[in-house]
Amino acid sequence: MNNRFIQTEKLYQLLDLETFIFLLSLGLMSFLFYKFFLKEATASRHTRIKTDLKKLVQYFILLSAFFTAFSLLSQTSFELETIRRLLPYLAFTTFLIGIFCFVKTCRLLVLQYLFLSSMRTGVPLLLVNIFSLILSILIAFWTINNIFGVQVTPLLATSAAFSIILGLALQDTLGNIFAGISMQVDNTFEIDDWLEIMNGSIKIIGQVKEITWRSTLLVGLADEVITLPNKLLAQCQISNFSPETGLILRSQTFKFGSQTDITKATQLLEQAAVQISDVQPHPAPFAFVLETNDYGISVKLIYYIESYGRQYSIGDKVLTTALDLLQKNNIYTANPTIQIKQHPVL
Repeated sequence: MNNRFIQTEKLYQLLDLETFIFLLSLGLMSFLFYKFFLKEATASRHTRIKTDLKKLVQYFILLSAFFTAFSLLSQTSFELETIRRLLPYLAFTTFLIGIFCFVKTCRLLVLQYLFLSSMRTGVPLLLVNIFSLILSILIAFWTINNIFGVQVTPLLATSAAFSIILGLALQDTLGNIFAGISMQVDNTFEIDDWLEIMNGSIKIIGQVKEITWRSTLLVGLADEVITLPNKLLAQCQISNFSPETGLILRSQTFKFGSQTDITKATQLLEQAAVQISDVQPHPAPFAFVLETNDYGISVKLIYYIESYGRQYSIGDKVLTTALDLLQKNNIYTANPTIQIKQHPVL
């Protein structure tokens, strides 16, 4: 490796003490940001950031070792041919490790900043990964232009046809990426939010677990994994049932015979819902007559819950408690009506 392939003088100028101190200061800044601004983050968020900080410390230890070795060798005389040939490789390796530490530190700072505005939920890796990609591309272009001495601008200008072909080939991928970015900018949903997604006549229910380059990962009510392309998701009707959007209304219908004391039945249904700890006391559960017909009287019980994902288990508790309370008061629900029709024989 010599000046024919790499600008060693510019490379050596970059690897000075000021650059090393700048990188260390940036890493220290990320640590102080975590200590002073993210104290109220959840336990899982603390674990994630601590893991990233530990990895960052390991990277900086490696950088310090290579930078020390380069500094010591660069101050010695070049009488030994081995040292003279080894120094450019050592310098370039140190430069690459420094770039890696810089990108990782900036990525961690962006991650922590996003955590600061989203303490309740996680941070979509899509935004952080896109930032890391753009920063890496900019540094790569700068390195090719300044360290290798290759002019990137003429190459980009002459590659218009290649860019068109590549754009057509990656049309779906780019569509998914930009759709994911637009949904995050609009703050349509966050990680851990429960969504009802209407795609035509198909309803998809799930909790957001991750947002990647191409798709959004949901976990359904039966713990099934649902992967939806971001481009498709952006075109669907989305109902967000996250706790911050307010309480979730749930209802159950009970049928009684026409001779039933409906006033007492509605009171018992309301009492049954109040006994369930997962049912919110405010607004209080409310039961009312929904319909009266030849088959009996329908009473609808409405109540509010916080956890959309536990709605069916909560509904089961309400139903079991209500039926038990009704039975103790000698009130019984109507038997289901079954109609059987005989088709005429041709």
